Amino acid sequence: MRFLLDQNLSPRLGALLTQVGHDAIHVRDMGLAQATDEIVIARAEQEGRVLVSADTDFGMLLARSNRSHPSLVLVRRAVGRRVEDLAQLILNSLVDVEEDLNNGAIVVLGEKTLRIRRLPLAPE
Repeated sequence: MRFLLDQNLSPRLGALLTQVGHDAIHVRDMGLAQATDEIVIARAEQEGRVLVSADTDFGMLLARSNRSHPSLVLVRRAVGRRVEDLAQLILNSLVDVEEDLNNGAIVVLGEKTLRIRRLPLAPE
């Protein structure tokens, strides 16, 4: 799977995902460290990457835009969590969410929770 890691996550996460065969790149390595959320979303969509972030703003932006891509993995309570544990959480969840991510979804990963919302999100 191809991932784009947001600024609020450690670049080491990308290295750990890459070690097990995924294509993961951090926004910093793309020159997007100071980019707006909209630019980051556009780049993820353009490159066919799943955006990984702890920033809930991305979900709101995807909902408002009525987009079906890019998919988003939203990691809850990422602050203070060891990078290795975060990588394992993502990797363990891929078994259950890979198809959804390929088809366009927001996946919310908590310590012991997993929620999937298909894109585009229906208006409330």
